[in-house]
Amino acid sequence: MYAIVTAGGIPNPEDPLYKFLKGDAKALVDVAGKPMIQWVLDALNAAQQVDEIILIGLSAKTELVSAKPIHYIPNQGRMLANIVAGVNKARELNKKTEYVLVASSDIPALKGEMVDWLISKCMETKDDLYYGVCPRDVMEARFPGSNRTYTRLKDIELCGADIHVTHVRMATEHLDLWERLIGGRKSPMQQASIVGFATLWKYLTRSATLDELVEHVCKRIGIKGRVIIWEHAEPAMDVDKPHQLELLRADLEAQQAKAKRAAKAAEKKAVVKKAAPKKPAVKKTASSKPTAKTKPKAKAPVKKK
Repeated sequence: MYAIVTAGGIPNPEDPLYKFLKGDAKALVDVAGKPMIQWVLDALNAAQQVDEIILIGLSAKTELVSAKPIHYIPNQGRMLANIVAGVNKARELNKKTEYVLVASSDIPALKGEMVDWLISKCMETKDDLYYGVCPRDVMEARFPGSNRTYTRLKDIELCGADIHVTHVRMATEHLDLWERLIGGRKSPMQQASIVGFATLWKYLTRSATLDELVEHVCKRIGIKGRVIIWEHAEPAMDVDKPHQLELLRADLEAQQAKAKRAAKAAEKKAVVKKAAPKKPAVKKTASSKPTAKTKPKAKAPVKKK
């Protein structure tokens, strides 16, 4: 499957992260010793079900590392336009492409096995759009203090993930509606109002379960969609604010330190094992050879009287 990574745009001075970027794209901000987007690329490279990567908004001059082919596309100016350009590139590379993975560049804690799980889970059915969400308890257990924005429904409180799977036809249908929905992606109330009054009412009164709301929205838009509930917080832990950047820097630095300790311990164990003296082989002597068993003497036959 092709993976589309959106990394376009340089934040303006009013953006909370502007002071960390030094005029560069948000995707290139340093996180634990490498650009934030490199962590996402590492996860996609580790995923067995990702074949090639389509990177939107950066050029090959950034010298990002990837064992899998990367196709660079210039920033198109808007989020939806970037996604559409990525889908079109995937179809250009392979006309038989049906589904693509779409991920943002600001989820550096993402892991390869999570990407594979998502693709496998989505491909169990043939829907138009698969939208990932993370329950609040999962997010706060993994990243306490992340201060994410949550949507409260009748049966669950959740936030959106930043990696999804979509059918390529979504890049040609309902584009005006998608434009408005993506523009309001940071405000669940605004998105609900865009879909319609009934959706807004269900959101405000928390009178619908997650499944009921999905069914209502899909019917309203005219698509077949499915919500994927994550058991991991990493795909939904994006970087929008300075405290989230610092949180992920600390988290990934701790992971790196743990990995180094484990590697060092394994190396030390291997050296000790190699240096350990071998036990001398025991030589067999003539006396130690097993003797042949002697056959028991036959008893004399008993004469009958």
